[in-house]
Amino acid sequence: MAGTGATPAPPLASPLARAEHFIWLTARVLEQRRFAYHFMGGGSDTVETALAAYLNEDGGYGHALEPDLRGPVSQPLHTAHALRVLDSIGRCGGLRVERMCRYLTEVSTRDGALPAIHPSQRGYPAAPFIPIVDDPPSELLATGPVVGLLHRNQVWHAWLFRATDFCWAAVDALEKSHPYEIEATVAFLDGAPDRSRAEAAADRLGRLVREQHLAVLDPERLDKYPVAPGYAPGEHHFPHDYAREPESLARRWFTDEEMARSLDHLADEQREDGGWPVNWRQWAPGTALEARPIVTIEALRTLRAHGRAID
Repeated sequence: MAGTGATPAPPLASPLARAEHFIWLTARVLEQRRFAYHFMGGGSDTVETALAAYLNEDGGYGHALEPDLRGPVSQPLHTAHALRVLDSIGRCGGLRVERMCRYLTEVSTRDGALPAIHPSQRGYPAAPFIPIVDDPPSELLATGPVVGLLHRNQVWHAWLFRATDFCWAAVDALEKSHPYEIEATVAFLDGAPDRSRAEAAADRLGRLVREQHLAVLDPERLDKYPVAPGYAPGEHHFPHDYAREPESLARRWFTDEEMARSLDHLADEQREDGGWPVNWRQWAPGTALEARPIVTIEALRTLRAHGRAID
């Protein structure tokens, strides 16, 4: 009987060709369309059409767009994912984004910011590490990337005023953090309109990241870097996770040598089947299957953005 392991990618192929094999083998339609757009000259209209399948009447996105939240209901994390997709294809604007901002207004907390997860998720499967509570607090983790992307795309909506104030207050108060919150903060700072304030905040944040060992600077010595509480065993974060593009303010936190080691490690993480692995806690078989193509596309985009050959 044939084995049940993953189908290996073609031997001696480029990283891009191996990833293409993996995408056609495993990915949802949205990730297939995204891969075609970013690496095969595909159009943005087909990405938008695939993304529209996750759109709800309230202007938010659901239907497990973010694989760790199942069910049909709109959630801030799904909607942030949709914004990242639209931003990546140059379509983050117009009536669609106006409707998204109305949805964000409706689900905001008393601070005018976003919870990590809205109580409407209750009753549907969700990752156990994302708690569902009746009165969820505002989270920089959820709000920062959304605010940053909207500012970067010059979207102006009443919701942004209080949400931006919340992000600045949360960033200024950061004294101890964890990698995903740092990534969210970078996403905010990279898009914040007040560039001098963003640069000053980023400088302080970079010192915090190094002092608290939140980035693995030497992949060959992982034991030197603790995993954040609640993270999966081996769920480390690297310079490329914070500085996905050379233009990011987080790029200044790392030397050229540190970034080169990080990108070498990222390239080496490609698996035999052509995809990149999921390093966070896996709680259901379908979620990891859906997440790996997303991670693979982002790995390729990061490598290419930093000038690494992928084809």
